Amino acid sequence: MSRRYATIWFRHLTTDWFAMQQPALKEIPFVLASPERGRMVVRAANMLAESNGVETGMVVADARAVFPDLQVLDDDPELSAKLLATLAEWSIRYTPIAGIDSPNGIILDISGCAHLWGGEKAYLKDIVIKLKTSGYDVRAAIADTIGAAWAVSRYGQISPIIGPGEQADALLTLPPAALRLEAGVIERLHKLGLYQIRNFIVMPRTVLRRRFGQALLDRLDQALGPSNETITPVQPLEPYQERLPCLEPIVTAAGIKIALQRLLEKLCQRLSGEEKGLRAATFKGYRMDGKVEQIDIVTNGPSCHATHLFKLFELKITRIEPALGIELFVLEANQVEDIDPVQETLWKVCRADDTSLLELLDRLAGRAGMSSIHRYLPDEHYWPERSVRQAASLKEQSETNWRTDRLRPVHLLARPEIIYVSAPIPDYPPMLFRYKGKVHKVSKADGPERIEREWWLDEGLHRDYYCLEDESGARYWVFRLGYYDGNKPEWFIHGFFA
Repeated sequence: MSRRYATIWFRHLTTDWFAMQQPALKEIPFVLASPERGRMVVRAANMLAESNGVETGMVVADARAVFPDLQVLDDDPELSAKLLATLAEWSIRYTPIAGIDSPNGIILDISGCAHLWGGEKAYLKDIVIKLKTSGYDVRAAIADTIGAAWAVSRYGQISPIIGPGEQADALLTLPPAALRLEAGVIERLHKLGLYQIRNFIVMPRTVLRRRFGQALLDRLDQALGPSNETITPVQPLEPYQERLPCLEPIVTAAGIKIALQRLLEKLCQRLSGEEKGLRAATFKGYRMDGKVEQIDIVTNGPSCHATHLFKLFELKITRIEPALGIELFVLEANQVEDIDPVQETLWKVCRADDTSLLELLDRLAGRAGMSSIHRYLPDEHYWPERSVRQAASLKEQSETNWRTDRLRPVHLLARPEIIYVSAPIPDYPPMLFRYKGKVHKVSKADGPERIEREWWLDEGLHRDYYCLEDESGARYWVFRLGYYDGNKPEWFIHGFFA
């Protein structure tokens, strides 16, 4: 597929923006000026000021001599770059590759995009109308090369759309400045009477190089096609991305869900063919008012199951505010991993090729957040607080086995909590205990199990643990700290059994 490019020229970029911020300026000739060598110099002039003879680069005093009622505003030297970056990001709704063409334009790689709008004519018309409606004075063109599109958008007088392979004919009647040449080269061309590109385009390249330098040949090649130019996108292009433009703006949740389903089906089909699955994805909606709505998901393992991924997004669809309507949907896989054709068992409990567990975890994370889900592995310590550690991932395997010779609670408190106990004699289990203001009468008990502190890590007393069951059937893991020395010992609760 041949490349196609569109260039958009903002003829009065900064002054148009000032007029949009202050509508009263639309009817007033004004310029933006900044100091230079002790003088105020015009940096930009609006259309009314230009029609009265004021030009960029003039000294403000000379401009006022030409037009006494001229209004002068302070120029912001960084405004142009900021506006172009914003406009390039806005234009991503038309193509994933949009770059800045300083000081007053943007460049779009529209290869394979225009047919979604019904052809290049409708595509370009839609862009220009929306920009003009916003308040910008723009000219735009489409061609096989960036150089040809740039030339036609600035100097073309006939059609803004140059057909495939027709860039040479489109350039013939244009001035040398249309090739983006330096002022010195243009001046030398004019001195020799070469006022149009047709006057020198057929000259021998050796002659052109000798008289005007290699820069002229490079610009000709960029406009005609032998030399390709690259665009630096304002947003990095995601390798796994699907786009869905809408013929009519979407304003309902049902319409958003349909768009999401279609994009997920296309993306998952592609990922499945490459034996990959996504770990993180972003769903974006480009609104009519220029704002972008987006929701994100992450998964516990690589997945290309469209139905499951849709359920994760569905939990967050209510966060999308369509306002006047969404005209473009984009689905991006921000993080992708390989899916092994044959996977190992997961946690030695269920097989990883049965993705039901991972999908359950994803749904729980979608509701409660990824930070609420943890996986733990046994660690080589007897001291309860150190006997488990948090796993770095679902696939991490432990080097030691879970201890099965002693009963351990399902829920272990990170820090033991003090309780108040009544016990008949020191080494007997409690008859009752008070925890968080509630009294629990013990009906069954087992213990004690003495666990010594790991002296090579820290110092302190040992613990005597008991498994208790109260009258309601709830089971607890409690301990007495240290030996009974005649004083009232301290008791703590450390865990709960299922």
